[in-house]
Amino acid sequence: MKTLILNGSPRENGDTAGLIREVIRKLPGEYSVVDAYRCSISPCVDCRYCWKHNGCAVKDEMQEVYEYIQECDNIIIASPVYFSELTGKLLDLGSRLQTYYCAARFRKEKPIRKEKRGAVILVGGGDGNMDKAYSTACTLLHQMNCHTIHELVCSHNTNETPAAEDISAIQGIDRIISFFAG
Repeated sequence: MKTLILNGSPRENGDTAGLIREVIRKLPGEYSVVDAYRCSISPCVDCRYCWKHNGCAVKDEMQEVYEYIQECDNIIIASPVYFSELTGKLLDLGSRLQTYYCAARFRKEKPIRKEKRGAVILVGGGDGNMDKAYSTACTLLHQMNCHTIHELVCSHNTNETPAAEDISAIQGIDRIISFFAG
């Protein structure tokens, strides 16, 4: 089993990272973590190369991510929630999934043949709404051929309780691991 984890957190040792560490500790098989704040991936520049060609005209670390998306069985999107949305750097990375949308829409191709399972882990201080961020994450997962998506796992009171100590979030991670293994 191979799992891709897209990490949208700017904090290397923050709450999102703590929950990702918990996932990795329990996850069987191989995994790859793409750190949106520390990788060299540019946002989509709307050059429209992918309207007529496979792949993306921008050559950066996203090429490796595209390869792993093709191979993996599961994808997790993990992010803090800022202003009720995924972080900007994660959205930059997500914009590069436009190539998959264009393959299906304009070239009438199925860009990712292998169906995957998906999950979303969101972290926040408790004064925002998770619905918009979850909806965006599900849209990104759909572009990567994840149509079976686990229920949202979140830690939504990190101003008071660190996510790694949030029993509900840890139980949610256990359910994600079982879901991926099923």
